[in-house]
Amino acid sequence: MNESAAKAELEPPLSEAAIPADAFARMRALNLARWPTGAGVDLDEAVAYHRAMPRHKRLTEAMRAARAERRCLTQPRGGFATLAMHKALMVTLDRDGLADIVPTTTDSYTRNEQFAAAQAGAEESERLGRSLLNGFPIVNNGVAACRSLIEAIDKPAIMLTGTSMPKLTGEIGFAAGYTGYLGSGIAYTTSYTKEMSIAQGIRNYQYLDRLAALYAAHGVELHRRQPGFLTGTNIPPCIAIAIAVLDCLLAAAQGVRNYGLELGQTLHLVQDAAAIAACESLVQEYLARKGYHDVFTPVTSLHWMGAWPHDEAQAATLVSYGGTLAAIAGAVSVTTKSTHEADGIPTPQANAEGLRITRMAIYLARGLRLDGLAQYEDEKALIAREVRAIVDKVLEMGDGDAAIATIRAFEAGVLDVPWSPNRHVKSRVLPARDADGYLRILDPGALPLPRDVLDVHRAGLEARAARERVPCNRELAIRSVYEMSEPLSVLQPCSVLSDSAPSM
Repeated sequence: MNESAAKAELEPPLSEAAIPADAFARMRALNLARWPTGAGVDLDEAVAYHRAMPRHKRLTEAMRAARAERRCLTQPRGGFATLAMHKALMVTLDRDGLADIVPTTTDSYTRNEQFAAAQAGAEESERLGRSLLNGFPIVNNGVAACRSLIEAIDKPAIMLTGTSMPKLTGEIGFAAGYTGYLGSGIAYTTSYTKEMSIAQGIRNYQYLDRLAALYAAHGVELHRRQPGFLTGTNIPPCIAIAIAVLDCLLAAAQGVRNYGLELGQTLHLVQDAAAIAACESLVQEYLARKGYHDVFTPVTSLHWMGAWPHDEAQAATLVSYGGTLAAIAGAVSVTTKSTHEADGIPTPQANAEGLRITRMAIYLARGLRLDGLAQYEDEKALIAREVRAIVDKVLEMGDGDAAIATIRAFEAGVLDVPWSPNRHVKSRVLPARDADGYLRILDPGALPLPRDVLDVHRAGLEARAARERVPCNRELAIRSVYEMSEPLSVLQPCSVLSDSAPSM
């Protein structure tokens, strides 16, 4: 086979179709050869390791049990540059933070496959005794070292890689004993990258999902998870859910049958609860349309993803309220933050404290649900109408193929993400918070939303603008991005008695 034919086989025209086994075997060989630690990946040995793992350390088992028992698991973020520092963090989160799921967040060099730079950063961190990287260089450490992390904790471990290039991190992490991987081709590419095409992001995650399916074929069920949006701005639920549907369809086509969904919190209790309920229901609806009836799709709620206040009291309230929202909404897990969020990477102790605050909030909200509440039912129905309008139009544009449809929809602006850094995204949609605190759409761009739905959004936004005596325009959207980081004196001014008011 000549070089061009080999390349065409390894990268055929984009579609949602599963990667053939023989082509995938060749892709894996080329991928693992890209960095020396790839030689440490042995599929048969890794499968044996996973199958010998205690059930309570398998994320798939933990998520299924939590769903059945209506519990909300806690999981932080976190990663440090050296093996010793990161191991100490994971142990602290496990034991002091009482985390149900222990993370490994990778550093920015690893996310961009700059492994030589990651190696230099890790070595300098070792020399200075402090972390100079914003995460753990999992590829540089390799299977054996990463396995020592898995064996240092007594909980399931998940990879939080923040990357549109997951091929080598996934191979190393799965072989080491991580049982979960966060990331997806659409959400991460549109959240984190400027130049990468969405088509390439989809291809990269088709590899990872095909790898998870390969493990499943050998009797090892791994938890794949769609990451929601980490743009640091407001993402309306309908956009987040529509893209979760498409990411899930792409994963299912590669053979994944355990695929979690993530939604960032809007901080409106009714809207968050409605979004979480609608998300799983709608994903299952579209899976069924494609003939997938056996995909487990638990929902994870993300602590507030926008700008955070510097005041620790305000930040602690956001942490606690995030746990309350997740529990009442019926999320199977919640990804936590700390009171240090506005200041940078938290210390292990602050990270553990955020976990405990969240866990207490979940405990206090146990058993509470909003089913039957009129506002909740109305919001759930509204979100469902919005998502179906978007996804139906998107799939129509690709004749039902989720990969082709996604590319065409982004090109037309029918699928859009507010303030995306990716140049392949129109970013014409503008969300803003309305008078009642709901996150609404100020400018829909080319989203195919029904007129009467947009009227609901507009009415709430105009009510807020009138109350605050500001124009109902782009400035309202920008104010909504930074709102939660404002000091209390701005958010909730103290009432002041006038001189003429009678004294008590």
